[in-house]
Amino acid sequence: MKRLAAILSFFVSALWALPAKAVCPVCTVAVAGGVGLSRYFGIDDTITGVWIGALLASLTAWTMNWLEKKNIKFFGDTVVIALAYYAITLAPLYWSELAGHPFNILWGVDKLALGVLFGSILFVLTEIFYEFLKKKNNGHAHFPFEKVILPIVILAALSAVFYFLIP
Repeated sequence: MKRLAAILSFFVSALWALPAKAVCPVCTVAVAGGVGLSRYFGIDDTITGVWIGALLASLTAWTMNWLEKKNIKFFGDTVVIALAYYAITLAPLYWSELAGHPFNILWGVDKLALGVLFGSILFVLTEIFYEFLKKKNNGHAHFPFEKVILPIVILAALSAVFYFLIP
């Protein structure tokens, strides 16, 4: 079940990645900071996973944008890049037994993998929502740093939901 959740999170991110739209570096750094802070303060792995998943989705989109600017394309590029990022991040966590512990599950799935899945999906959906809002506003953001603030607020809200769900 744990492996299924991890594999599912890989494919969901790969299928929903925004290949031509970069996520700004400020947002990526903010997400990475969220991961570090949650581990430092001993926050539940589900919440940490939310931020890891968002970071991996962000890095996938950012890399795809960079590859597009360099005119580098290959078959299945988005899937390959997403799988690589998820594998090099999650595999060491499982090998070092930081993830995958039988007592660290929620709804029958490893908490970290579950958080990664939800964080990846929500981050991608937030980016799609931002593009929709921007299009409705004649191609302009509604306020400065909207592209950064929107995903951070949404991820923080999801983190709060998991915080209150977990005993």
